[in-house]
Amino acid sequence: MNILKTYYNLRGDRSVWLIVALLSLFSLLIVYSTSGSEAYKYNASHGTEYYLIRQMVFIATGLLLVYTAYRLHYIQYAKLAPILMVITVPLLVYTALFGTEVNDASRWIKIPILEITFQTSDFARIALIIFVARALATKQDYIKEFKGAFLPIIAPIILICGLIAPSNLSTAALLFATCFIMMFVGRISMKYVFLLLFLGVGVFGLIFFVGQHFPEHFRVDTWMNRINDFLYSDGQFQVVQSKIAIAEGGMFGVGPGNSIQRNLLPFAYADFIYAIICEEYGFIGGALILLVYLWLLIRTVSLVTRCPKTFGAMLAVGLTLNIVITAFANIAVSVQLVPATGLTLPMISMGGTSFLFTCISFGIILSVSRFVETAYEEKKQLEKMETSGESNN
Repeated sequence: MNILKTYYNLRGDRSVWLIVALLSLFSLLIVYSTSGSEAYKYNASHGTEYYLIRQMVFIATGLLLVYTAYRLHYIQYAKLAPILMVITVPLLVYTALFGTEVNDASRWIKIPILEITFQTSDFARIALIIFVARALATKQDYIKEFKGAFLPIIAPIILICGLIAPSNLSTAALLFATCFIMMFVGRISMKYVFLLLFLGVGVFGLIFFVGQHFPEHFRVDTWMNRINDFLYSDGQFQVVQSKIAIAEGGMFGVGPGNSIQRNLLPFAYADFIYAIICEEYGFIGGALILLVYLWLLIRTVSLVTRCPKTFGAMLAVGLTLNIVITAFANIAVSVQLVPATGLTLPMISMGGTSFLFTCISFGIILSVSRFVETAYEEKKQLEKMETSGESNN
């Protein structure tokens, strides 16, 4: 009863709150299931309970971040946007030069005192989306002119995505796609939208060219191997095992905790967690996960159509697109529709910086919805008062 009371007392879109709760619950169940083999292979002394407790801590921390971001009025994020960008660029440069290498990629920096790694591209994603949303809102008067589109919007997108790409091409590409759609929705002249596309392709091509000559700083060989595996073979080992897991699941699945492929799939709790969902919960479980992300997109579209402020609308749509596109990219890898990317399934894969920053994204979306809900109620109340005044007269 107390949980239901708290739920109904929360402001903002209750459907989005419910989506956060459902994804968090499902994350706990599937991470506990997939972590058994990891505990056996890498850290048997801890046991599966260690990973369960670890994920519970991440979820609790993530929900706290959701609530904190939700409580801050979304207009404050517009004020923070330039500061976040000033922090982001040096962080990405430092990561590229001195980052900690994990799985042959320098995507992380180590926080000295806490002795934990931090993936700077996750921070950069939110910072850039907030900055682009702010630029689209404040430059409306001359957004169709070159000076209103290039330096305030196009240049930062190219810079941030270009800094992320050498070590994390998939994240850079998806962030670029998100910003591209935001510019399209933000009523920027189509010639500047295509200018962004042209420059983006040019920068990625340049990175590929330079990477062939300096392979120690770029992951060109990894990118080419993944593309070749996708085009000319039956797929990487992980993808083959992922397809087997989905096939084994059938319509209803083999049941929670009964997955066999979790013992064969490397990083089953992260990159290929959707395949284990399909194996244990079947086609129905996999379809439900897809529907939850689609539900989030639909609720955000509804929110955007009612939002009176351009910044709030662009902020919500940008953050939601990034979550949903990342989710669909992860799922597409599991069914071999696209080459392997290394992206996690938002709010479901085992906790890390990606999980926590996804929670912050949800909190900001809820902050926008709280404002929209309050503005709508005030409008209705004002209309009621005006109607009441007219009837008294």
